[in-house]
Amino acid sequence: MRAKIINFLQYDKKKGNLKDELLSGITVALALVPEAIAFSFIAGLSPLVGLYSAFFIGIITSIFGGRPGMISGATGAIAVVLVSLVINHGREYVFAAVILMGVIQILVGVFKLGKFIRLVPQSVIYGFVNGLAIIIFMSQFGQFKIGNEPDSPWMSGNSLYIMLGLIAVTMLIIHFMPKLTKAVPSSLTAIVVISLLVIGLDIPTKTIGDLASVSGSFPSLALPNVPFTWETLEIVFPYALIMAGVGLIESLLTLTLIDEITETRGSGNKESFAQGLANFVTGFFGGMGGCAMIGQSLINVNAGGRSRISGIVAALGLLSIVLFVGPVIEMIPMAALVGLMFMVAIGTFEWATLRVFGKVPVSDIIVMLVVILITVFLHNLALAVLIGVVISALVFAWENAKRIRARKHIDENGVKHYEIFGPLFFGCISTFNDKFDVNNDPDEVVIDFRESRVVDLSAIEALNKLTEKYLKAGKKLHLRHLSPDCIAMLKNAEKIVDVNILEDPDYKVVADRATV
Repeated sequence: MRAKIINFLQYDKKKGNLKDELLSGITVALALVPEAIAFSFIAGLSPLVGLYSAFFIGIITSIFGGRPGMISGATGAIAVVLVSLVINHGREYVFAAVILMGVIQILVGVFKLGKFIRLVPQSVIYGFVNGLAIIIFMSQFGQFKIGNEPDSPWMSGNSLYIMLGLIAVTMLIIHFMPKLTKAVPSSLTAIVVISLLVIGLDIPTKTIGDLASVSGSFPSLALPNVPFTWETLEIVFPYALIMAGVGLIESLLTLTLIDEITETRGSGNKESFAQGLANFVTGFFGGMGGCAMIGQSLINVNAGGRSRISGIVAALGLLSIVLFVGPVIEMIPMAALVGLMFMVAIGTFEWATLRVFGKVPVSDIIVMLVVILITVFLHNLALAVLIGVVISALVFAWENAKRIRARKHIDENGVKHYEIFGPLFFGCISTFNDKFDVNNDPDEVVIDFRESRVVDLSAIEALNKLTEKYLKAGKKLHLRHLSPDCIAMLKNAEKIVDVNILEDPDYKVVADRATV
């Protein structure tokens, strides 16, 4: 039984340190508090809603997720989607949308669609990561306001200088302490030191308690108070679909990033299922939904969290804060957490990308910048990734369209051979047609596809039109070395278009149809 539990937690004391797992979990729990509160404010919900969401999503994904060490909770990407739903229909519809969001994500995991994250190119991932780093950095600016309202005045004078000074000390501790000792996570040390400094010297500065109370009781299980009608489904489904997409994209890209850092491999399908289960359960407890959190995940990994233990500790620690030690946590200065998040943003940004300008294709640079700009200014991670993938796909298609080539020669029997190189698809049809000289070609022509393949319906139609031209010219055309999958595609296409290709044991002969 003990071996099974250790295997389930994926903890190996040869590779990890139990103390680091526990301490990194505590650090993450403290860092989750202001984030959950801030995202609740964004969505127009009670701060406790964000805290409860962070607990349920964190504990469920840590236990059942496909990436040990990754932290999930209430996120700004989901909160932004919920704003209009809260304003137009009320909070109960939010909970219904979160439940449906969970169902969609569970289906993605069950049908193993998480593997499609492999289609996201590296330039998009870099743009996503850098854009998110900028968002994490900029999102801390709101803590430099005196109040919590959007129109609250900015700090000035001594209050601003104190805040900046405490942030600077926090960042220095996090940066230099690992050079001295790694016995305790530097992030947790910085939070404790700054808190003791502020409390001991009675320094007037903004604390977590100034944001909102973090004390409460355990949430109760209840169905969303909405009518179970088709109209309700029409209201919540678009929001659920968008949140499911945004949540999975952010979670799977975060999983990819943590995979690279830890040099291990997580399961995208398993993570998709766990994210769905977490959101499904959260909706029944009045939660706002969420997904993986890149900032907190990096805090955890950098502090030594590698197994499920750190994520479980973080979730239980957050619940303990709400139930038992809220008043104590409310005394932690925001400067310590802002400094921590600044260091996370600095560590998240892929600084190496600044050195690739002029060394990689211009298209990759454009994709990276587009993804960064959409992420930063629209705060729509799903749209940013989707547009990045589309641009990359179009560039790939364009580049491959230019690579279709034909080597020509006439053999001793007077037969002209066209040896095709490169895939034949919609992007290169015009170039492909330009390779042939129907009027001046001899009476017998062979098109050899040994180094090529027919990819799509556009390619099939192009072959049909080409064969028609040779037939009208009274010439025999052979299609040679078509791969089995190409032949199958051509047969299937006969239901849609009139495919002018007959099979022959040695050649694929077109002109034979005229003699049948």
